[in-house]
Amino acid sequence: MRYPLVQTGMGWVAGPRLTAATCEAGGLGILASATMTLDQLAAAIAEVRSRTQAPFGVNLRTDVADVQERIELMIETGARVASFAQAPNPALVARCKEAGLFVMPTVGARRHAEKVAEWGVDAVIAQGAEGGGHTGAVPTTLLLPQVVDAVGDRVLVLGAGGFFSGAGLVAALAYGAAGIAMGTRFLLSAESRVPDPVKALYLGTAITGTVVTTKVDGAPQRVVRTDLVDHLESQSWWRALPRAVRSAYRFRQETGATMTSLLREGRAMKEGNELSWAQVVMAANAPVMTKAALVEGRTDVGVLPTGQVVGVLETLPSVADIVATIMAEADDVLRRLGAREPQQGAGETGREETGRD
Repeated sequence: MRYPLVQTGMGWVAGPRLTAATCEAGGLGILASATMTLDQLAAAIAEVRSRTQAPFGVNLRTDVADVQERIELMIETGARVASFAQAPNPALVARCKEAGLFVMPTVGARRHAEKVAEWGVDAVIAQGAEGGGHTGAVPTTLLLPQVVDAVGDRVLVLGAGGFFSGAGLVAALAYGAAGIAMGTRFLLSAESRVPDPVKALYLGTAITGTVVTTKVDGAPQRVVRTDLVDHLESQSWWRALPRAVRSAYRFRQETGATMTSLLREGRAMKEGNELSWAQVVMAANAPVMTKAALVEGRTDVGVLPTGQVVGVLETLPSVADIVATIMAEADDVLRRLGAREPQQGAGETGREETGRD
């Protein structure tokens, strides 16, 4: 990597083209695998490799039945970074480390960062409440310095949630982070696979136009507030159950998962994320409803995961332009900050110091 910028593994968005473009621009692209079958992941990794020779990552869910097979595939194909949407278990971390993979889970709380650091991960992405998709309740400005203080002496810490500019990168570095990870900024790029009319809807969203809801899949998720989301918010769990069952059936068809594997994944999800069975039943809603909007363009029946930064983004630049602009802005901010440093007082010492500078 030439620059401390990470493109996160957004389901249905972070495909081979976006991932490779980020790597070619000097950042780290992460391929989203949660919405792929194992065969589709193999094909996607091969396509990324055909587009770039730079290192890239794969985002994994720890509660899928074939997570071990996915890790072995990464090892065989030379993917370098294992990015986890939830905290991996010690055995998964150990296998990745044994094979030389760089392990980087996303966390939303200080205690989660401390736990995975004890298991030997290489880095954590500390995502604050401003972030899109599944997110926590602590703002980035509080979470990031907490995580740096807790584990920054053992692992690299990257900030996520609310970042889109060079000034934000400098702020994260000032907190002690090693860089930043961004989702929404890369979603709204030329290389993103999201349909143009949907991108236009994102660009028209105000900074107050998002909401964190549990009514999509049972877990807190930040999405664009739409009529559909308002309708979901007004429903009871029992009223939402039929939609969840339909989503589970559709998800099973698309992934080829067996009922046994779905039940096994549900149990792992419940135990690993401290969810109720009601939340587990709703879990299939997220990938199905996200695909409806971000792949099929059906925003009337789909949801639009996003960070709050959507309200300040107005253009659809190329990934290369995004990276170049952020780095140029960061350099400019640092120069301006340096120019404001208090000058040493007059006298021999001051002249000596100035001469050495």
